[in-house]
Amino acid sequence: MSAIFLLIVVFLLCLAIFDLFVGVSNDAVNFMQSAVGARVATFRTILLVASCGVVVGAVMSSGMMDVARHGIMTPCYFSLTEVMVLFLAVMVTDVIVLDVFNSLGMPTSTTVSLVFELLGASFILAVVKMTGDSSLTFNELLNTDKALSVIIAIFVSVAVAFVFGMLVQWLARVIFTFHYKRSSGVFVALFGGLAFTALAYFIFIKGLGKSPYLSSDFRTWTSEHTPVLLSAVFAGATLLMGVLHVLRVNVFRVVVLMGTFALAMAFAGNDLVNFIGVPLAGLDAYQDYLFHGLSSGVSPDDYRMTVLMDSASTPPGYLLLAGVIMIVAMATSKKAKKVIQTSVDLSRQDEGDEMFGSSRAARAIVRTVQHASDNLANLVQHVPVLQRVGVWIDSRFTVNSEIEENRPAFDVVRAAVNLVLASMLIALGTTFKLPLSTTYVTFMVAMGTSLADRAWSRESAVFRVTGVISVIGGWFITAGAAFTACALICLSMYYGGLVVQLAFIALVIYLLSRSARKGSAKGADAESEEVYRLMMRTEDPEIVWDLLKKYVRRTQSESAGFALSAYQQLLDGFEQHRPSPLRRTMRQLRSAKERLRKLRRQQLVALRRVPAEIAVERNTWFHVGVNASQQYIYCLQRMLEPIKEHVDNNFTPLAQELKDEYQPIKMRIVELMRDTENQISSGRFDAYRDTLAAADNVKDELSVYRHRQITRIQGITDNASLQVALLYLNLLQESQQLLSNMRHQLRAAKKFME
Repeated sequence: MSAIFLLIVVFLLCLAIFDLFVGVSNDAVNFMQSAVGARVATFRTILLVASCGVVVGAVMSSGMMDVARHGIMTPCYFSLTEVMVLFLAVMVTDVIVLDVFNSLGMPTSTTVSLVFELLGASFILAVVKMTGDSSLTFNELLNTDKALSVIIAIFVSVAVAFVFGMLVQWLARVIFTFHYKRSSGVFVALFGGLAFTALAYFIFIKGLGKSPYLSSDFRTWTSEHTPVLLSAVFAGATLLMGVLHVLRVNVFRVVVLMGTFALAMAFAGNDLVNFIGVPLAGLDAYQDYLFHGLSSGVSPDDYRMTVLMDSASTPPGYLLLAGVIMIVAMATSKKAKKVIQTSVDLSRQDEGDEMFGSSRAARAIVRTVQHASDNLANLVQHVPVLQRVGVWIDSRFTVNSEIEENRPAFDVVRAAVNLVLASMLIALGTTFKLPLSTTYVTFMVAMGTSLADRAWSRESAVFRVTGVISVIGGWFITAGAAFTACALICLSMYYGGLVVQLAFIALVIYLLSRSARKGSAKGADAESEEVYRLMMRTEDPEIVWDLLKKYVRRTQSESAGFALSAYQQLLDGFEQHRPSPLRRTMRQLRSAKERLRKLRRQQLVALRRVPAEIAVERNTWFHVGVNASQQYIYCLQRMLEPIKEHVDNNFTPLAQELKDEYQPIKMRIVELMRDTENQISSGRFDAYRDTLAAADNVKDELSVYRHRQITRIQGITDNASLQVALLYLNLLQESQQLLSNMRHQLRAAKKFME
């Protein structure tokens, strides 16, 4: 029996390593989003600063592991068997839930997922135990206060962070404007001093000041003299920032980098328990049974986990190793960059592609706010004093109109406010023993500051609001999904025994390997996103036009290549009477349709940034080319759906005579489409007219084939033969349409690019 528990403990520790990677992919947005969005330094420098904060926070986090041990359940009422099943269910659910959210690029709270997974598994086991022993109650078996405090903190932190972010950023922008480099040195010094003091309090008083590695006398002295220490720090920091400003050092960049260190330290110190707390608790439970229960001959079903009632004493080596793993994850995880980009895109200052659509709730909110704003503006127009104040305030929000290539998503003023305010709110919540989520606070502060900065224009507001609603909704969905899924998994493991537990272990391994394969297959999308972001950051219209031509050329050549691949795969499935290529083609067409819709939206936004005379001249050809790419997909779907139904039902295969008849046409279509792809990708259209003429000739031949097939059909009396004959006729018709789409795309590409 002990060998089974050893297997579970080893698997939990392996999942802890992966959970660190997944968790950092999710939570890197908390402390890196502002620095990356404002581009205060190279990504390598930002990563180095964040890594230092992660290592310090991880080593100091030993006292934070108790929530996994006895924060939700009361372990003295549970046996070793029950605790190991509970911990295994929690880790399996946690990895799956977080990996799904990160794959979608949606930030979620690791704190909420852990707490509700523990609550779900503990709840279902408590129900099982109460069913067998009516003397037990929920109050004895569960610590529901912890979960309730987290739920309350969610609502409080979302509202408070958003409102304060909006107010503080509005005030900061009125003081510094978007031309912050021209601001008074006094204001810059005061802001830098205040920010430094807030971050110093966050790092030293809240973080290092409560470290278990420092003496109790030092911690007591620090707590008693906090006001004096903060006053001294503020005075010294203000003087230092003033000197740096005189020396032409960008004070805001210094504040942003220090804020990145502070939040990274808080993340590692507070949230490390979310990743390794459960596996380490499982390891302690197993070791306690080996040393005490096994030698006494006590069954694992009867051995109570009283050891988990004690506070954790995590070896520093484990914590340091966890910090190193998180650093590696930040440096290598593509998902981390994707989640960071989600928050950056939702808070960027300039126009761009909106990754979220429009929702009814967002439209209602934007319409209501716009109506109230219009009424307020009408009221101000009738009061001269308010009108003058309004004009002055508007002048403070005038965006820098200088042409700046590869402009950041937002400036360092907003980045500094994001980090300082998030740090202060988390420190304030800790003071009042309110377990704020770093994810909620940092994300909602960023949304509030972007709104105050007027980054949500009338054209983009509904999409930004939809994005915020989607992300917040995702957090709440996490709670419900984590609770329900973990409860069901735990119940099935408890009653299914070793077989079900091994099945879930195998399922997790399969899902993680599949997720890794999917992540490695998204290189083209990542490259497209990078080109698009470069166009959005570049202010020179001529440079945008050059980038857009290359972007459109690549995407349209990829569209032609995809259509060719899908066409060949479709025909292989039809001719060989195999359903698997047809099903694969169906999935690929659905995915291609979504990707094409996104690319069209991005390219339309970029087209509005090119010189006006070029945009007007090339607009028609742009739409003709994109429509041709869409028609490829619709044509292939019309070709595929009846063929797939025919083959899936194992109806009469295509006759060899018809295969031989179509083969020369198929080869010529493949050759023409490959030639079209090469011309578009290279931008050389020397053989343009020859390709169009050859396509017309093939279409004429297809017309002859169609008339011949219609004549054959008129003489068919067998229903089975009639069905496949009609299918072949549809293939001929859609092949003609495919060539028409190819001609439109080639012609549009030439006119757009030359």
